[in-house]
Amino acid sequence: MKYTATYDLMESVRNTNEWLGASVQAFASYPLFALSMNPMLPMMAAWGKVTERSFARMVAKPDWGIRSVVGPDGQDHLVDEKVVVERPFGNLVQFFVRRRAPMARRILLVAPMSGHYATLLRSTVASLLPDADVWVTDWHNARDIPVSAGKFDVEDYTLYIADFLRELGPDTHVIAICQPVPLVLAATAWLAAEDPDAQPRSLTLMGGPVDPDAAATEVTDFGRRVTMGQLEQTMIQRVGFKYKGAGRLVYPGLLQLAGFISMNAERHSGAFTEQILREARGEASDHDAHNRFYDEYLAVMDMTAEFYLSTVERIFKNREIARNVFAVKGKRVDIGAITRVAVKIVEGEKDDISAPGQCLAALDLLTGLPESKKARHLEPGAGHYGIFAGKSWRLNIRPLVLDFIDANSAAPRPERKPAKAVTPIRLASA
Repeated sequence: MKYTATYDLMESVRNTNEWLGASVQAFASYPLFALSMNPMLPMMAAWGKVTERSFARMVAKPDWGIRSVVGPDGQDHLVDEKVVVERPFGNLVQFFVRRRAPMARRILLVAPMSGHYATLLRSTVASLLPDADVWVTDWHNARDIPVSAGKFDVEDYTLYIADFLRELGPDTHVIAICQPVPLVLAATAWLAAEDPDAQPRSLTLMGGPVDPDAAATEVTDFGRRVTMGQLEQTMIQRVGFKYKGAGRLVYPGLLQLAGFISMNAERHSGAFTEQILREARGEASDHDAHNRFYDEYLAVMDMTAEFYLSTVERIFKNREIARNVFAVKGKRVDIGAITRVAVKIVEGEKDDISAPGQCLAALDLLTGLPESKKARHLEPGAGHYGIFAGKSWRLNIRPLVLDFIDANSAAPRPERKPAKAVTPIRLASA
């Protein structure tokens, strides 16, 4: 019961703050107070509104919100989310565009399972949909998965990816972002040995920890400092009685969120202070920049304890992927078995989560792949999120990735001109 008590304590704190924010907002907005000129009343109402919204978002899965896409005919085409493969721990979801013929590009976006929902890739999906058919791995919140569904660790994750690729077929192009990069590499190597015809045509690996020792970050330093016993005692909790997964051992999303915020506490504190002031002045809105960002950022999900612990131990501490000794079902997965899948590495120059070099290490493991099928790109000035959701993605990386996909498709598109990297304009200081 010890682990359940701590889980329910965190949920109680969150629930209390949500209630407190709503109560303060309601109290400070009481009509009688409109006769008062005291500036503290609108400030109280603003604080309550921001607080209530923030704590409520922590347990709500965001909506994809992709309603339509403009087709080549200039018309809007409605977009449906279709579950192609349904599994206990995650689904394969297609963004099906109505009244549009199948596209030549078939892209599987492998979303991270690192505390946030797959909707973190919303802007990435939306930017690819006009030019490709897009599928995404939609991982489930572990708190909502009954204990009867069994375990889910890094080996299970790898097999899920392999099964999704079997479902989509060999004309698929994979884009893996952050956490799944080493396991997508392992899944492809697994297919190379077990089911070669199911391998994708290309892998685009973006900002992932293939070799955490290649470049130190705060994340890798943390993994090196703590022991597995310390992690299990301090990070693992048992889902409380409020959710379907009651009794399941998890790494709670709320605990992960606390870690995220602590890494940039001053910046987040300033952002919320500014938002409260905007609310008090009547300048904020439901869909302003602050709410769009934090509605997604604050929405966190629990990971199964075995997935979290096996990731830290096998990927970060033991470096099983980096040393090419990773095994699935007791059978070693040889990355060198990949001989025909083109691989492109994308890194951000200022990535402080998976620093440049960690993802690039994948190319050294691909000993059986010709150099002509290897590519790399280091985006100047880009941070971790910028490489898949920011200006760097929109202006530089997305065109380069589409060119890479076209160059390694069954029917390349010669009419598309190669993209050129856009150099940011720098203003001279006065």
